[in-house]
Amino acid sequence: MQYFSMMLICVLAIACLLEIPRGTAGASCEPIRIPMCRTMPWNMTKMPNHLHHSTQANAVLAIEQFEGLLGTQCSPDLLFFLCAMYAPICTIDFQHDPIKPCKSVCERAKRGCEPVMKKYNHTWPESLACEELPVYDRGVCISPEAIVKAEGPDNPYYQDPSKCNPEGNPDFPMDSHNTNCKRENDRCKCKPVKLSKKTYSKNNYNYVIRARVKEIKTRNHDLSAIVEVKDILKSSLVNIPRDTVTLYYNSGCLCPPLAANEEYIIMGYENEERSRLLLIDGSIAQKWKEKVGRKVKDWDRNLHKERRVNSDKSKTRRRH
Repeated sequence: MQYFSMMLICVLAIACLLEIPRGTAGASCEPIRIPMCRTMPWNMTKMPNHLHHSTQANAVLAIEQFEGLLGTQCSPDLLFFLCAMYAPICTIDFQHDPIKPCKSVCERAKRGCEPVMKKYNHTWPESLACEELPVYDRGVCISPEAIVKAEGPDNPYYQDPSKCNPEGNPDFPMDSHNTNCKRENDRCKCKPVKLSKKTYSKNNYNYVIRARVKEIKTRNHDLSAIVEVKDILKSSLVNIPRDTVTLYYNSGCLCPPLAANEEYIIMGYENEERSRLLLIDGSIAQKWKEKVGRKVKDWDRNLHKERRVNSDKSKTRRRH
């Protein structure tokens, strides 16, 4: 239980703010018996889960279908998200409805893994839809970066405890979405993401552009960058005109950092439904250099070739 003691403080603090009743009647917490979820930073769960499985035995049969997808390592968030859905965290002092994973965790897992699923003619399951999950500033939810273990900052689930204090630090509620940022003395420190072929392949960016920053806008705690697109190295479903466009941050931190009147190569993601270009976890922005632009074009071309070859191999195997 020590593993999520700080997490419990965070949850209870936000629960008080939202006037969520505690200790309501219902099934009690039970030890996790789902093998895939025993590595999670919580060891108690509650049934029925978010998929309406009444017992862990039923949940085991359902979650095992994702073993192959987990084997592809398509997203570091996938196992956490699945376990938060199939074996939701439960604490003795917080026993109303099971706590859901944050929407951002779902979106990160989906963004990494749905392209892999589509190769085999599958889509992201409707039962795991991200749209209905809580957003970090509107409800109680969990994410890897919001769980604080006793071992401290070297632990992969570590987050600065000040981020869990909704009164002392309203910019960073339970799920800040922003593992690149940490607020310290009212300043944001961004953890740089190294641009390499491995990073480019792993992060599976929706867009890559060469752009000149015209303005950084702040509205309440929402940040956006107005940029003039000079060149489009990669795009996906959202149309990118060679014109002035807005890039939307999803936290109170300017991460990755941008400065007005500077020219960058920018790599990020998109929200197809709202036709928005996003700067979120893992996004990259670094000063534009011709040789960097050429490298990225080569990487993209090689990745397309590799995917085409792998797709052909898969089709051949299925025929045999």
